[in-house]
Amino acid sequence: MLRSVHPKLPMRDKAATRNYYIDCLGFRDVGAVDYEGYLMLEKDGIQLHFFEFKTLDPLENYGQVYIRTDAIAALYQWLLDRNVAIHPNGALQQKPWGMKEFSLLDPDNNLLTFGEEG
Repeated sequence: MLRSVHPKLPMRDKAATRNYYIDCLGFRDVGAVDYEGYLMLEKDGIQLHFFEFKTLDPLENYGQVYIRTDAIAALYQWLLDRNVAIHPNGALQQKPWGMKEFSLLDPDNNLLTFGEEG
């Protein structure tokens, strides 16, 4: 019955969030209408939605999303080649639970963790 999920993450500045995800991570804007205070982005069939939270303190933000991939090494290298900052504790590594993972933080400190089995 369930088909997909579209996480909603907080953002302080719509333009900054849009620019980061499009220019740095390769997402694209989706949706026929540009809603004030709301943003919908997509890459490879994965959608992330963002809601405006102007008073968000990034140091108090616990927004997180885990994105599975089937080409983690290539994605990691692609991000490094684009000078996208990887989380200081989130370099690509094999985890004891059987996943290869890396993480990064967006401009509002939403944690994006990418993982691949293996």
